[in-house]
Amino acid sequence: MFTRPPRILVTGFSVFPGAPVNPTEALAGILNDEPPAGVEAFRADVLAVEYATIADRLSAIGREFLPDIAIHFGLARECSGFRLERVARNSHDGARPDQSGALPSATRVCAGPDRLASTLPLDLIAKRLEGAGLPVEWSDDAGGYLCNTVFTLSAAHACDGLRPVMAGFVHVPPLKEAEPDHPAAMAIDDLVAGAHIVIAACIDEWNVRA
Repeated sequence: MFTRPPRILVTGFSVFPGAPVNPTEALAGILNDEPPAGVEAFRADVLAVEYATIADRLSAIGREFLPDIAIHFGLARECSGFRLERVARNSHDGARPDQSGALPSATRVCAGPDRLASTLPLDLIAKRLEGAGLPVEWSDDAGGYLCNTVFTLSAAHACDGLRPVMAGFVHVPPLKEAEPDHPAAMAIDDLVAGAHIVIAACIDEWNVRA
């Protein structure tokens, strides 16, 4: 099916109310400095936590980069490891104010079905993370914040150029370096190692389909 290596996009988020340090912002910077092998192109971007601009930002990235695989990372303070999100909800139900204090202007995220499944190889990702001794948990609700919004927009192919064959979302806990007293905080080295495992699993799945 595929005749070339994949183009992979990874996204993280900037800080937002209640999260003065976002581990996925640091993750994106490190991954750009340490891109994976076996890809045609790789890009990691940090997204602003703003409802009003997120679709346009993803469209700009999509047009510029045309990713085949989109792996989105976000912070969830309550999770205890790499939380693999199975489903995006096409709804802003339960939305909280973004970093500018704004709420979404619509009840739905975009046109399309009410729920969209992740198309990342989640079982393979979980197996490899667990094999590396990294904590894994599962979720069928990506929340009511920008994490779910980005997951939905990407999975629904709702942004220009952003039509990935594989798309999905992974939540991570706070950084141990920033919040040493948080019971599930993760060291930056473990976060980066886990992200590389997620990316490699997606590359391998792409190659299986080749």
